[in-house]
Amino acid sequence: MSRATPKISFEFFPPKTLDASFRLWDTVRALAPLSPDFVSVTYGAGGTTRQLTHEAVTTINRHYGLNVAAHLTCVEATREETLKIVQDYADAGIREIVALRGDAPKGQDHFIPHPEGFAHSVELIEAIAARGDMTIRVGAYPEPHPDSNGTDADVTWLKRKIDAGASSAITQFFFEAETFFRFRDRCAAAGIDAPIIPGILPIQGWAGARRFAQSCGTSIPQWAEEAFEAAIRDGGDREKLLATAICAELCDKLLDGGVDRLHFYTLNRPEMTRDVCAALGLHPARELEAVA
Repeated sequence: MSRATPKISFEFFPPKTLDASFRLWDTVRALAPLSPDFVSVTYGAGGTTRQLTHEAVTTINRHYGLNVAAHLTCVEATREETLKIVQDYADAGIREIVALRGDAPKGQDHFIPHPEGFAHSVELIEAIAARGDMTIRVGAYPEPHPDSNGTDADVTWLKRKIDAGASSAITQFFFEAETFFRFRDRCAAAGIDAPIIPGILPIQGWAGARRFAQSCGTSIPQWAEEAFEAAIRDGGDREKLLATAICAELCDKLLDGGVDRLHFYTLNRPEMTRDVCAALGLHPARELEAVA
């Protein structure tokens, strides 16, 4: 039996320099023809890219005709300020929010709520859901979040977020399909029936991916360590070829396991994401026509 064509989505981050702006728009133009279900734009740690995120979200929506989900956090803002951002998005025609607690600002080792702000993501979700005009997506953690007491606690917290009004969840990245399947089974057992979309990280460079994994609690399999060390030793394009093959194989296993949606963390570099999509049989469905 042939499997269904999965829905795909992409994550971008807002640019802080002119060169980074060109790279973002090149990435959007390269991936938009794949007709993603939605794209998301991140929010810097401590809310540091608040305005840049807003500009990127509204520009992508206005000029590229894509369904954009804006990341929003609880960090260093009052409830009034945060909900004003939601209203500004609504006024600009944005109808999706990725609601997150957010990482601690630079210099803090843990999240501290603003005295007049949302204490955690569930409060933020409830407030956005009360508007009745936003689709809310949230984060999920197949392996324990650095601030959690374990996977069971993460499942319980995800259930609270779904019950508060979220319609789907996007996971942190992981290296092995079994990690996602175990988490999916625990969520189902807890009564979570909303879609849980696996977050996929095409590895642009092993050193950076390794640091990212260590910072967010993603376990690094020994086979991955050994494979990338050997590829880097061999030089040439071996690291890139290995990363593409590993990512495509991970996606293939997920699809074989019943997954019907994939969310790619592009890091504003489209080539490997596009190559992996091609390996999965996903090709551009339309010519990109930016709207003036």
